[in-house]
Amino acid sequence: MRHPQAHAVPPRAVHRRIFRRSDPVEANARLTGATAALLLVLLAAEGATIPFLGPLLTAHVVIGMILVPPLFVKIASTGYRFVRYYRGDPAYRRKGPPPTLLRLLGPFVVVLSVVVVASGIALLFLGRRWRPDLMFVHKASFILWFGAMTIHVLGHLVETARLAPRDWYGRARRDVSGAGARQWLLVGSLVAGVLLAVAVVGHVGSYRSTRDGARRQAAAATALLVQPSTTQFTEKDVRPPEVSFTTPCTSLSKPGKRVSQASKSCR
Repeated sequence: MRHPQAHAVPPRAVHRRIFRRSDPVEANARLTGATAALLLVLLAAEGATIPFLGPLLTAHVVIGMILVPPLFVKIASTGYRFVRYYRGDPAYRRKGPPPTLLRLLGPFVVVLSVVVVASGIALLFLGRRWRPDLMFVHKASFILWFGAMTIHVLGHLVETARLAPRDWYGRARRDVSGAGARQWLLVGSLVAGVLLAVAVVGHVGSYRSTRDGARRQAAAATALLVQPSTTQFTEKDVRPPEVSFTTPCTSLSKPGKRVSQASKSCR
């Protein structure tokens, strides 16, 4: 007769199975943290191209396109947490909201991120007529985004550093179910970004040629405005012309001298 505990599951394994079965809050936090870490790397690379946009314009566009899908994964994961919390989900309620400043700043970060990316893409595709306005929107939104994003990153930096690697190494990876799906989602967003960059990079050449042509025209117009005139004017050039005309009664052949004609008819 077999002992009743011969095939019993060790308590640690039971606990691990129970824990892996359901923890959506931790799963969402891990996805958000890993995506945030990826975006930090891409944004740092993107920022490094800004002081050298002339020679590194293509790299600037390529990196910008690669970060678009991970950006929307991050917006989706934080948006999901937002909806679940305000709809009263008990698990998300227990976790609680972010600090008040970060909670108020979050919508501005999302909107400004979308505006910066959308205006940058529009610069490549819309005509020359719209480019001055789009460039203004792109630069102004980037300045506002940089300030808001700095506060956002500093506020979540410790949490991101804690959560980002948990799905990528042994024991912590096995604690919460769905680690493989989260990894594939992150890798898939990167692949989608690379494909998007390949599709868009061909427009950089036309944008660059149009931009350089506009700069040359502006420089030529400025040179014409500031160039001093070399034309020499004399008194004869500015003297008003002498007018000679004939009427039925008089003829002016020389200035100051009248010759009478048909005097009878004029009397």
